[in-house]
Amino acid sequence: MSKPVFFETTMPVETTVPFGTTLEVRDTCLCLHAQRAARALARRFDEALRPAGLTNGQFSLLMALNRPEPVGMQPVAQLLAMDRTTLTAALKPLARDGLVELGIDPADRRGRRLSLTGKGLAALAVAVPIWRGLHGTIEAALPPPGAEALRAGLRAVAAEPQLRNTAPSTPPPASIHSGL
Repeated sequence: MSKPVFFETTMPVETTVPFGTTLEVRDTCLCLHAQRAARALARRFDEALRPAGLTNGQFSLLMALNRPEPVGMQPVAQLLAMDRTTLTAALKPLARDGLVELGIDPADRRGRRLSLTGKGLAALAVAVPIWRGLHGTIEAALPPPGAEALRAGLRAVAAEPQLRNTAPSTPPPASIHSGL
């Protein structure tokens, strides 16, 4: 974990943040709303997928590996918006439990090729109907304009290059920690 970064500034520093700002962030912050929705969805899918022996993250990872041929780490990491270190950590329990196989890439012996095992395919076969049922229930409960509009908005946020690696035009006051 990296050390906290504090910004230094010669501008006068406001030592309080009005409660109205808290309400503004609570009501308008896209990041906060996305985090809350992601956590709520993750809890619902974790609970639903428990009979299949999977978490929602494991289900997504197994689905990413459900391909006709073994796949390299990079395409899976990109699909799941993970770095390779996080992907490697997520693969370890699945490999230990015999759901995925990590093989050597014949084109580059330093690389790894990932594939589902028979046990991994069987876990997906149990999980997919559970996922479909809960997913359909959640989609049906969404207010207009509905699930497709939500997916389109989320895809736009994930793909928008101007939204990645952006920094504020002026540094925050010295009293604000960059990780908050």
